[in-house]
Amino acid sequence: MNPILWRPDSQRITGTNLSQFTRFLQRLHGEIGDDYESLHRWSIENPELFWRSIWDYFEIDGQYDEQRILENPDQMPGARWFPTATLNFAENLLCHQSDHLALIERGEDGRRITLTFPALRRQVAQLASALKQSGVGPGDRVAGLLPNCIAAVVAMLATTSLGAVWTSCSPDFGLEGVIDRFGQTKPKVLVATNGYYYGGKRISTSQKVTDIVAKLPELVQTLIVPYLEDEPIGVPGALWLQDYLDKTAEEPDFAPMPFNAPLYIMYSSGTTGAPKCIVHGTGGTLLQHLKELALHTDLKQTDTLLYYTTCGWMMWNWMVSSLALGTTLVLYDGSPMHPGPETLFDLVDEEGITVLGASAKYFSACEKAQLKPRQSHSLTTLRTILSTGSPLAHESFDYIYRDIKGDLCLSSISGGTDILSCFALGNPNLPVYRGELQCVGLGMDVAFYDEDGNEVTDTKGELVCRKPFPSMPTGFWNDPEGEKYHSAYFAKYPNVWAHGDYGEIVTHTALADIPYQRGVIIHGRSDAVLNPGGVRIGTAEIYRQVEQIDEVLEAIAVGQEWQNDVRILLFVRMKPGVYLDDNLRERIRKQILDNTTPRHVPAKIIGVADIPRTINGKIVELAVRNVIHGHPVKNKDALANPEALELYKNIKEIME
Repeated sequence: MNPILWRPDSQRITGTNLSQFTRFLQRLHGEIGDDYESLHRWSIENPELFWRSIWDYFEIDGQYDEQRILENPDQMPGARWFPTATLNFAENLLCHQSDHLALIERGEDGRRITLTFPALRRQVAQLASALKQSGVGPGDRVAGLLPNCIAAVVAMLATTSLGAVWTSCSPDFGLEGVIDRFGQTKPKVLVATNGYYYGGKRISTSQKVTDIVAKLPELVQTLIVPYLEDEPIGVPGALWLQDYLDKTAEEPDFAPMPFNAPLYIMYSSGTTGAPKCIVHGTGGTLLQHLKELALHTDLKQTDTLLYYTTCGWMMWNWMVSSLALGTTLVLYDGSPMHPGPETLFDLVDEEGITVLGASAKYFSACEKAQLKPRQSHSLTTLRTILSTGSPLAHESFDYIYRDIKGDLCLSSISGGTDILSCFALGNPNLPVYRGELQCVGLGMDVAFYDEDGNEVTDTKGELVCRKPFPSMPTGFWNDPEGEKYHSAYFAKYPNVWAHGDYGEIVTHTALADIPYQRGVIIHGRSDAVLNPGGVRIGTAEIYRQVEQIDEVLEAIAVGQEWQNDVRILLFVRMKPGVYLDDNLRERIRKQILDNTTPRHVPAKIIGVADIPRTINGKIVELAVRNVIHGHPVKNKDALANPEALELYKNIKEIME
């Protein structure tokens, strides 16, 4: 049984958005209990009432028919939410009129730029008017190749105010990685940066943008954001963004759009084939994000949020939706480890950040660097930490509460680009159990299935969702018959969303004043699950143990086909100056054996100089598995360090 690491007091619970929403529902539908499990059960048993209540509670600016909330409720895919409703996404994010700060841009180069909500509306109006004059309208695509900066937020809001579709990559994507994405979605306008800063380096992108423009013949306009102020425009036919704006525009003209009109096109990682172009709808994205940000994260107008992300990761889209709540966003661009691992915690103190988010790997790296912000920083405003991208190890829970701050809600969350949101999240009203995501999201009928499609509890299985939810993609781009969409999520279990995560529900019986709780543990991606002797093992179970070895910086585990079975290979990257010898190998094996099972122990432990990862920081087990089996790896431009794959070729030890 995992121990409780933190519990909210009764005063904190009373004041949360979740408690206020529960009371709102109780006034309308009195049968709902005060506890979270009662609320969650009601939300999945009454999906139309629940999602309509989200619309009403957050006073979404738009129109819907009370008699037509959900069509084809028993079909996945095929269910349609709010089929006759209309709204504008940008209008709902720009609904706050006060001079409250909307955006604070911070950069590795020391920049600090602020923008109030009225100023943000004005900049959106000026860009939207200019885009409209260039012929951009509903359904057209506008692409961004931008750092995490104010210009990116303005460009997205201007695009969506017109009913056009926003799609983006971060500027560190390679040329082919960008073309693999934008080449499929064929944007009419490209908004790009002339460079960016990372790890103390100043990196120009002018030549890359020139090459991208040459391969996107549908472009009618390229706009350049002068992130490097002394860098020339460099791109033939391009305009500086500031010179393009319609300075006469004062207020945006918001186009009402159908609820299921395309809003965003997101991309899968693309490491095993061409990236999937996942289309997300206007209303479903807004409803789901409001639910998650307000009810599960407890964001309010008084909050300041920093999520360390790039414009190529779904967390950027998720984070920006908090503008609808009046929350101030801190947009940080650069390395979180430059000039040292304390950078994000410096920002917490400097900007009064209340909610800090980053990847699980970031917190692991801070621990490896022996960073102890509790001793070096004030952190008085910080009340919530969010983590996603990969499973947060049990030991990282210990690190955060021991060395960062003891009194905060640590919310490990899990979902993905596929749904632009989460299946399992935090909960400001529930205890935090070591190693667990606190709860399944409201309105999400999540379960774990075995290979035969039977639900399992307190044991491992495939994460599924058994009922439709509004943020399901409206489809894939260039998939008119929906075959790719169906194959991606619905082929394994008919009429059930199979997400591709491997994990389990963990139940906690109610005791005294501790509520009944169903936590979630994610053990890794299903397609990376190891299968020695027919026993399924999540890679996160191994990483959790290896990361406790102080000499190891990080590791990657893959299954190798061997003698009519599968054996586990573990590749480890050591700290500088540390050599992987037999004694250290034995310590790693013992750590794994003592805390898991004999089947978890790798057959081979091999030192490597680097581990390949996507630009968003996720390690790529499938790519390494392909290399060791002599299979090609497609779309290497999706990787931040594709050269690392060469380290896994022709390794003598894995041939023995």
